Amino acid sequence: MKKIWIYQADRFFTQPELETAQAQLKDFVAEWTAHGSQLAGNAEIKHNLFVILTVDEELAQATGCSIDKSVHMLKKLEADLQIDLFNRMLLSYRDIEGNIQLVSRDVFAALYKEGEINEDTIVYNNLIQSADELETKWEVPFKESWHATVFKK
Repeated sequence: MKKIWIYQADRFFTQPELETAQAQLKDFVAEWTAHGSQLAGNAEIKHNLFVILTVDEELAQATGCSIDKSVHMLKKLEADLQIDLFNRMLLSYRDIEGNIQLVSRDVFAALYKEGEINEDTIVYNNLIQSADELETKWEVPFKESWHATVFKK
């Protein structure tokens, strides 16, 4: 199974930031280990907003120490780029034109009550944990996500 972690930025990466971040992520993954064993990891940035780390746990298990290393690296990336990757109070969705929007929970709730966000609006479920879920449960209609249990009209 491929384990994933999704970190959503508090703003979109600029092109120079994207290049810097991708280089740092590539270097990190090349050296990422768990108890001395090389992890079969990958890192990518999707939509200039989401940092996605992947480990193929059939080859080597991610451990607490290896996860701590990834968090430390992401904290360094945050400091280098003045970007926040750990703000869980921001939600992302696709607007009617298909563009990704990033808003606070309060704004998201208001947009839902106003009908700007509806049952069919595509939202991002950054809580998923496997590569299989990334393909089927990351970008989902509001009505099929955890959002529907939290936000009520």
